[in-house]
Amino acid sequence: MDDEPTTPLPGSQPGPQQPQNPYFSAPQGPPPQGPPQGPPQGPPQGPPQDTVFLQSESGPEPRRPRRAGLAAAVVATALVVGAGAGVGGAAAWNALDDSDSSASPSGAPSTSQVVDTPDQPAADGSVEQVAAKVLPSVVKIDVSGNQGAGSGSGIILSSDGEILTNNHVAEVAGNGGSMTVFFNDGSSAKATIVGTDPLTDTAVVKAEGVSDLTPATIGKSSGLKVGESVVAIGSPFGLDSTVTSGIVSALNRPVDVGSDGSGNSTTYPAIQTDAAINPGNSGGALVDMNGNVVGINSSIRTASDSSESESGSIGLGFAIPMDEVMPIIDQLRKGETPTHARLGISVGDLPTQNGAEVEQGAQVVNVTANSTADNAGLAKGDVITKVDDELITSADSLVATIRSYRPGDEVTVTYTRDGDTKTTTLTLDSDAQTSNS
Repeated sequence: MDDEPTTPLPGSQPGPQQPQNPYFSAPQGPPPQGPPQGPPQGPPQGPPQDTVFLQSESGPEPRRPRRAGLAAAVVATALVVGAGAGVGGAAAWNALDDSDSSASPSGAPSTSQVVDTPDQPAADGSVEQVAAKVLPSVVKIDVSGNQGAGSGSGIILSSDGEILTNNHVAEVAGNGGSMTVFFNDGSSAKATIVGTDPLTDTAVVKAEGVSDLTPATIGKSSGLKVGESVVAIGSPFGLDSTVTSGIVSALNRPVDVGSDGSGNSTTYPAIQTDAAINPGNSGGALVDMNGNVVGINSSIRTASDSSESESGSIGLGFAIPMDEVMPIIDQLRKGETPTHARLGISVGDLPTQNGAEVEQGAQVVNVTANSTADNAGLAKGDVITKVDDELITSADSLVATIRSYRPGDEVTVTYTRDGDTKTTTLTLDSDAQTSNS
């Protein structure tokens, strides 16, 4: 595996829990009867059952009112929980309040007033204005196949139905599976996979028999600043057209969410945000306050110790930056095999002492003969600490940084050997002729 982290070297410690790739699922079974008795109970134990709502007929669905059946099935669960909490809260308040709540202090009954709320236009740069612009360009995607069933989100790329989403959403419908796209106006259509790229966790799908869709406006992720406001739009837990907001918490955060069939890691330099991202948001839009898509919501970090359970947002969400993947997306739309930059080395994290890092960087484990790294003089045991101006802190950091470049780009690599700091300039290879990246 070239440019990929290997098994940790002796003395190293296992890395932190990996972010979760979210799918939609919902607990099954009848709703509880009446308000809960006794003190509130904790969350149910064990993972929820995967649920998917698919259309029974092939081809585009006729336009119709909002999906009453689907909405009722999802919202009913939320209402049961909400109603139980409301009844319990009211009972606790009444038990502690001995005053007569039926009358005002003067003895005269009072009633709620009904007032008119003026319909004001959305303020420039407000979340409301961003939502109005972007919601028509974000879809919910239901998928089912041999791997199971679930749902995610997608971003409309063209008026005739090209849609961007995550590979981990689209791949569920591969090998004879099915995919249905639900649009913001309540209509739906069957969809097929145009192309996927596991290394960047991106995919393009095509909705069948549609026209006059509203394509999203793609922005520049390179212009983002830490602390800048952003909005996330998608279908968490199947609740389509959900809007949340937050800030950019960090940039170029190395996120490793698994590997492809050849063992190459899916690692990217993510945009970190505290905007609520939950299972089902995968493939949805992260947008700036001009309503331009700057990232693809893809994964979350959870507090759960089990990768089997679907935990919700704890304010650590990650999006794939658009600048890094637009060349890949263009290749997928053309039906081409996506290509990636590579150095031609295998790397691992540095050993630790008593659980503490002694040095940061990515240690070269193996150099591919005649690769650009080999020609530049890099050798086993070298520790790469910087690529151009980007600090390298770990093996994942190096892989994510190299993935942000394109084949043929020239970079300056800083590394240490036997305590000496060296630099070399090289031109990045392409994985076009290899199975590794």
